[in-house]
Amino acid sequence: MPEKALMSSQDIERALIRVSHEIIEHNKGAAQLVLVGLMTRGVPLAYRLAKILEKLENILPPVGSLDITLYRDDVASMALHHAVQRTDIPVDVTDKQVVLVDDVFYTGRSIRAAMDAVFDHGRPQSIQLAVLVDRGHRELPVRADYVGKNIPTARSEEIKVYVKEVDGEDKVTIIPSLENGERANG
Repeated sequence: MPEKALMSSQDIERALIRVSHEIIEHNKGAAQLVLVGLMTRGVPLAYRLAKILEKLENILPPVGSLDITLYRDDVASMALHHAVQRTDIPVDVTDKQVVLVDDVFYTGRSIRAAMDAVFDHGRPQSIQLAVLVDRGHRELPVRADYVGKNIPTARSEEIKVYVKEVDGEDKVTIIPSLENGERANG
């Protein structure tokens, strides 16, 4: 079954602008924000949000990148498939409002791992979550504070986010599940 387009480049841009406005409203500005993108596609999305926030608030929030591989509850099975990348959070997150940024929000396990990783870098005032796509099917009591688009899915489907910084184009598609039934979105 071929991929079906769900969001265009323009849809993604509009969603990020809306999410940026929501972040500013909730945090009463951008002065205490730190954006932390989850590898891989959450990182360029975090940089895009930071640039939009800068245009709106004249403040460029620091942006970091986070590899959660070693924090996952399935790290033993993941170790053979994923090379650990460098986590880079350029500022102390203590007493900051950290906004985790990810492309697809699914079971909540990746976000739980990301929160554990953030606490290894300090004690933020708050941790918030901004996602481009929320596809449902939570397994943990975690919710997104900011959602670009809610796309209800069947567990057998997969949401694929393409970002130009990684994939050469911006779009969101839905595709059939992997043949062995593994979940591709964390």
